[in-house]
Amino acid sequence: MTFLNVYSYIESELYRLLYNQCKYLLIRFITMNTLEFQCLKSPAFGSRGVVATNHALASTAGLEMLAAGGNAIDAAIAAAFTLTVVEPMSSGIFGAGYLLFFQASTGKTFYIDHYAKAPYGATSNLFNLVRQNGPQAENRLGYKSIGIPGNLLAWCRALEEWGTFDLTTTMTTAINLANSGFTISPHFHSYLRRDFSELSQFSETANIFLPNGKLPQIGSKLIQHDLAKTLAVISDRGPDGLYRGPIGEAVTRDMEQRHGLIVQKDLEDYRTHRKQPVQGSYRGHEIASLGPSSSGGIMTIEALNILEGFDIAGLGYGTAEYFHLILETLKLCWADRFAYLGDPDQVSIPLEILLSKEFAASRRKLLNPVEKGNYIEGDVDLINRESNDTTHMTIADSQGNVVASTQTLNEAFGSKVITPGTGMLLNNCMALFNPLPGTPNSISGGKRMLSSMSPTMVFTDGKPWFAIGTPGGIRIFAAVIQGILNVIDHGMSLQQAIEVPRIWTQFQYVEVEPGVPVSVRHSLRAKGHDVI
Repeated sequence: MTFLNVYSYIESELYRLLYNQCKYLLIRFITMNTLEFQCLKSPAFGSRGVVATNHALASTAGLEMLAAGGNAIDAAIAAAFTLTVVEPMSSGIFGAGYLLFFQASTGKTFYIDHYAKAPYGATSNLFNLVRQNGPQAENRLGYKSIGIPGNLLAWCRALEEWGTFDLTTTMTTAINLANSGFTISPHFHSYLRRDFSELSQFSETANIFLPNGKLPQIGSKLIQHDLAKTLAVISDRGPDGLYRGPIGEAVTRDMEQRHGLIVQKDLEDYRTHRKQPVQGSYRGHEIASLGPSSSGGIMTIEALNILEGFDIAGLGYGTAEYFHLILETLKLCWADRFAYLGDPDQVSIPLEILLSKEFAASRRKLLNPVEKGNYIEGDVDLINRESNDTTHMTIADSQGNVVASTQTLNEAFGSKVITPGTGMLLNNCMALFNPLPGTPNSISGGKRMLSSMSPTMVFTDGKPWFAIGTPGGIRIFAAVIQGILNVIDHGMSLQQAIEVPRIWTQFQYVEVEPGVPVSVRHSLRAKGHDVI
């Protein structure tokens, strides 16, 4: 099978601005019901394998595994460890995520839930609210913001069960890059500049990323010897190096000294979960995505079920009517997310109902196709803590195996904390909880926080057609939905589907990318949307 996968996403605010301004020049409004779009990048085709990540060095590490005879899992794990080194603001061994896997030999799809959990010592009133619409910064910065990580355990377990190479082989590139260094790009530099103040608050972190208290120059090398040593311990001892060994011991000692929450038992008791994906259909194609503890797959399928009742192709890409339907559908799905979704081990979730066509039909009846509607919603301001600073990769091999994996530290550089001597950034996933008690996503010891990650696969007659995923935090599932609509309803290539402008809302306002014409923005405002 020739598998085409294109993944293109630029996280940096600077790059995204420049990118969209350039993209705007390549879009012209040619009729009243469609936008013509010219891609900035060419699609990538491969019959022996494809590796798509957010960094060329990580993609190369994955391709090296495929070239050496490895499979998609080998490539994914090599790329993941490499991203830990070259994209440290967005991913790492002390992070969290999900790995969606289609196994060609069995024709089955499943995913590993390796999202973060709250330490046992966390309580529903852990964070003090200093204003009506949010907690103080300690839920996103520093030691109390750190959740129990799952990335490392999941990567090692996946490699052990489905890979063909050993851990040492897949980690070689990452360790070498940590020791020898990589070139600081304008993209990475923009993150260092943006987060300079917060990074400076933690001496170990500043020593690595801000030498002598200054921003490193674009084009200079970032060398991470401590991280290389940490990775070498993992290469030798596997996940026990963190969860039951010297790396974890260093973390828990640091936590005790700095009034953090994580203790050794938190690390030792952490488990990943292999699960069946939630499944749906859209216009004759099968959809497979994540179930709880992510909300992304559920919301993706619910949204597609709602939109299936409209003539999306007839509306045309880029029209105000088309964007209006997406916005109203997103709001309906957000309302259901806030009301029903949380950690399935601690919250009862009406999963079958949320995924059903019948439920979607009942929600569709509430949607006003002409003007903005008001829907029952949760306390949005307290939940909007999920950061854009995530990474995604998609890999396919010559055997037909496909991996779509999204992982994160939550915000860029996570908690901004590095345990001395480890070189390892720690996540700030505790910010993903609702800090108020009494909701499905409120804080509880040992509970997984809710995510919006949505690595998704689309099948035709049981065979993978395309896989899609993206960074973006709370915007992820909206981007995935629009990508799927662009391919299936609007007949775009995967490259076009990812590059064309998108929209997003979480009730209170509407974000519209610069490539959308002013006339469409005015029409959306006329329908009652607060467009920014």
